[in-house]
Amino acid sequence: MSILSRITRSTQLIALALLGLTLQSIASMSIAGTVKLVVLGDSLSAGYHLPQGSGFPEQLQLRLNKDGFKVKIINAGVSGDTTAGGLARLSWSVPKGTHAVIVELGANDALRGVNPRQTYKNLDKLIGKLRKRGIKVLLAGMEAPRNLGVPYVKAFGAIYPALAKKYRVALYPFFLKGVALQKRYLLSDGLHPNKKGVAVMVKNIKPYVVRLLKQAARTATH
Repeated sequence: MSILSRITRSTQLIALALLGLTLQSIASMSIAGTVKLVVLGDSLSAGYHLPQGSGFPEQLQLRLNKDGFKVKIINAGVSGDTTAGGLARLSWSVPKGTHAVIVELGANDALRGVNPRQTYKNLDKLIGKLRKRGIKVLLAGMEAPRNLGVPYVKAFGAIYPALAKKYRVALYPFFLKGVALQKRYLLSDGLHPNKKGVAVMVKNIKPYVVRLLKQAARTATH
């Protein structure tokens, strides 16, 4: 092997080593302190009719912990809850010391035909309160049933992007991505995810949650 080849090879090894350190640093960012993450939602995240430990918060925490993230996830999901209900219980559902929140609300508003303007106002107040507390937010979007009509569906669907833009928070467009209308991933009611469905949801939303944890890291370490 020529001197030039040996130099090139050494340079490549150094570059790979540095890349490895960089990736490791990214993956473990915020891990100096445990991030406290609350999932504020309804039955879709609460683990409706699922075995203990099989719900969305629990499966998400297992996946993140396996990847080296120090995070404590609190399941603040209440079956049947609306955006009004989530707003009303915000102070005790998101305790002091919380660094980040996944807001998963709105599905029951749509099922009940709540005026999209009211749903917007409720989420607006809720997110505003969280941001005033310095809490990082990931807003999980929801879609209205198509049988409510095109005007309602459009108005409801516009809520989440508008709020994400207003507060400059991350938006996961559709919480049930890859699961909605897929029988193999749903309970017999055709609405709620089964254990396999939750696993799909966790896989799809995970990149967004990782970014959320990195944003919350600075708060967690102070």
